[in-house]
Amino acid sequence: MNTTGIAVIGCGRIGRVHADSVAANDRSRLVRVFDPVAAAAKDVGERYAAEWTTEVEHVLAADDVDAVIVASPTSTHIDLLTRAVRAGKTVLCEKPIDLDIERVDACRADLGDLTDRVMLGFNRRFDPSFAEVRRRVAAGEIGRLEQLTIISRDPAPPPADYVRGSGGLFRDMMIHDFDLARFFLGKVVSVSALGANLVSDEIRAAGDIDGAVVALRGIGGELATITNSRRCAYGYDQRLEAFGARGALNVTNQRATSVQFSGPDRTDTRGRIHDFFLDRYTPAYRAELDAFIDMTRSGEPAEPGFGDGRAALALADAAARSLRAGEIVHLRR
Repeated sequence: MNTTGIAVIGCGRIGRVHADSVAANDRSRLVRVFDPVAAAAKDVGERYAAEWTTEVEHVLAADDVDAVIVASPTSTHIDLLTRAVRAGKTVLCEKPIDLDIERVDACRADLGDLTDRVMLGFNRRFDPSFAEVRRRVAAGEIGRLEQLTIISRDPAPPPADYVRGSGGLFRDMMIHDFDLARFFLGKVVSVSALGANLVSDEIRAAGDIDGAVVALRGIGGELATITNSRRCAYGYDQRLEAFGARGALNVTNQRATSVQFSGPDRTDTRGRIHDFFLDRYTPAYRAELDAFIDMTRSGEPAEPGFGDGRAALALADAAARSLRAGEIVHLRR
C-alpha cells in the first residue's frame, strides 16, 4: 500500500498527539518532525523513527513530505501554512489560524485558491458520537432542529503563561464549540455572551474569563447554547444535545468502561468520566487524520477548511464584543 508522507511542525503536546496518530495509521508515514527546540524535536523524531530537525526549511523542501501538520504556537500558523502550501504540501493546521481576523483575511487574499489545501484542526467534527448525531439530525430523525446544547468543561485551568498568550477563552477553548455549532446550524446570525471569573485569580489577572455561556441563533431560527468552564471537579465534561420536534439526540460523557455497581448504600454507580482530552478524543484525532489523508490524495478542497477556521474565529470575536458591550451582536446574513 502506498503511504502518505507526513511531517509534523511543532513537537509540543498537540504535536505529539498528531505524531502518534500518524504513526498509528497504516496509510501514512511520519517522515519528518520539526521544532526549534532541539530536545523536543529529537525526542519525537527518535520515538517514531522520523528524521528530526530544527530548520523548518528542511521539512518544506523535502520530496518525501506530501503533507504537513502545523501544531506550532498560534502566532506562527499563518507563516508556516503559507510557506507549506506554496511548497506544494497540503496542510492540517491547528486552531485558530491566527488571533487577528484581519491577518486571517490578508492570508486568504494572498493565497487565493491555495486555501483549499488547508484543513483546520476542528477534530470534534470527527468524533464518532458527534458525527453520528449530526448525520441523524441531517436525515430528519428529530424533525427540524430547534435547539442545540454544547457543554465543554476542562478538568483544571491551564497555566497562567498559557492563558496570557492564548487569545482568551473564546478564541482558545470555545472556538472548537463554535465550529461544532456551525457544523449543525450552518450560518449563525447573532451571538450573545455572558462570562465570569469564578475559578482562577490567575486567569482574572491575565484579563480573561474562566467560564462562559454563549447563545447563538442560526439563520433558520435555531438556537444553540455553549457552556464552557476552565474547571470541572469530576473530569473532562463533554456533552451535546440536539432537540427537535420529534425528539432529542444526546451525547453523554464517556468512561473507560460501562460497568455499573449497585449496593446497599449506592445505586447505578459508574467509574469516572475521562480526565484528559486525549483519552476522550483519540478516535476523533484518528478519524481527522484519515480525512486529511483522503484530501491530500484526492485533491478535493479541505473540510473543515480555511473558511471554517475564519468563521469560527469571527464567532469568537463576536462573543468577545458581546461580553464587553453587554448586548447581542448581530452578524451579516
